[in-house]
Amino acid sequence: MPINKILTALFILFIAPVSQAELEKATFAGGCFWCMEEPFEKLNGVTAAVSGFMGGDLTNPTYKQVSSGGTGHLEVVQITFDPKKVSYEDLLEVFWRNIDPTDADGQFVDRGAQYATAIFYHNEEQKKSAELSKNKQENSKRFSKPLVTPLRPAMTFTPAEQYHQDFYKNSTKKYKYYRYRSGRDDFINKVWGKDKVYKPIPRQPINK
Repeated sequence: MPINKILTALFILFIAPVSQAELEKATFAGGCFWCMEEPFEKLNGVTAAVSGFMGGDLTNPTYKQVSSGGTGHLEVVQITFDPKKVSYEDLLEVFWRNIDPTDADGQFVDRGAQYATAIFYHNEEQKKSAELSKNKQENSKRFSKPLVTPLRPAMTFTPAEQYHQDFYKNSTKKYKYYRYRSGRDDFINKVWGKDKVYKPIPRQPINK
């Protein structure tokens, strides 16, 4: 193969941006969205993790409205990912390792339905994967109580205000203090131990 074609192929494979049409969305509610951005943004293949709201009927809710508990929305993180690099099943593995799926009334220090957990599936394939993943966690007996995290169809996503985005990077001290006091890490360490950080196996390109 001529050298110019080799260079072009390498550019497309490693450098050229992925078409938006090739990217997919995943949406998870795991309590405080500050804590849910970080583990997903660190994954190879995730191009964005945006804090926001989903699940209620109010159009364009604000953080103040959602946090009051009166809108029906949950705090969520919406992930944009390249399925050629990281699978939806990998995202689910990360999700379970960062929440308490046995708590129906909130997450850790944050109480109320707006902080409950949920998997918002975007299509039937995601729904089936989420069902299998939840069954896997239930059968593992890792958790001492039944899993109550529901599977719900995705609804309108509203991004949270800008100061909430990338909070773990832009307000590091406040984030670390909140996270330390929240009880989230204590729970994760107790339940998952050495398995608390999930490392996806790099996906192999499909040869056609």
